[in-house]
Amino acid sequence: MLEVIEIFKANILIVDDQKANVMLLEQMLRNAGYTSINSTMDPRDVCALHAEHNYDLILLDLQMPGMDGFEVIEGLKDLAADAYLPVLVITAQPGHKLRALQAGAKDFISKPFDLIEVQTRIHNMLEVRLLYQKLEAYNKRLEQTVLERTAELRASEARFKSFTELSSDWYWEQDQLGNFTSVSGPVFEMLGIDAGDMLGDSPKGLSGWNVAERAQLEANIACRRPFLDFVYSRNNEDGTIQYLQVSGEPMFDTSSRFTGYRGIGMDVTHRMR
Repeated sequence: MLEVIEIFKANILIVDDQKANVMLLEQMLRNAGYTSINSTMDPRDVCALHAEHNYDLILLDLQMPGMDGFEVIEGLKDLAADAYLPVLVITAQPGHKLRALQAGAKDFISKPFDLIEVQTRIHNMLEVRLLYQKLEAYNKRLEQTVLERTAELRASEARFKSFTELSSDWYWEQDQLGNFTSVSGPVFEMLGIDAGDMLGDSPKGLSGWNVAERAQLEANIACRRPFLDFVYSRNNEDGTIQYLQVSGEPMFDTSSRFTGYRGIGMDVTHRMR
């Protein structure tokens, strides 16, 4: 929500080649309570002034010698192509109103002035303008917060992965269908298979496992339960038994949808023997 004082402190520029009109609008604005009012009688100065001061409202006369209001609007659009154009045009020509709105102006004031109408249109337009600025600032803060949180999350994940690699023989991830998507560490050398066998779930990668133990592990994963230090075995081609210990946890996205598993594993054959 906007405070009334925010509207009265808005930065306003009056552009009119007639000094009497400038003085009339300035006096009307000051009487209404506005405190930051600037003016120019040279339309060629408007773009440079706006670039420097970023006005909240530009009261722009359309009929001026040398450079009319439509040319000023085009210059302002080039200056801030993606921003809100805070132009309130002043015209005595009814046919110019629609053309000005189509050109990018947000509203118009008819000559001769009706001071109550002028005050109302200025107040309404400034309210919209300042709310637009607040929304834009909020979106920028939100974007920055997302970037910061994303960086923190990536750093946290990197620390987690580093820790797991130090405290275990390998780190693994699966997608929501149970397919391995990432395996790091010397697990392939320990099992005597290559990455394609493990990630692709080939017959070679799946052979030799204790069926009951494997079924229990897969049941945990299917129910999306975390598991800690689960030990299962594998019969090697040379007749020896290899024991592996794994821990894993389910992963969910920001919408609480299951996306897979991640965990750690180690060879505990020596300990089991």
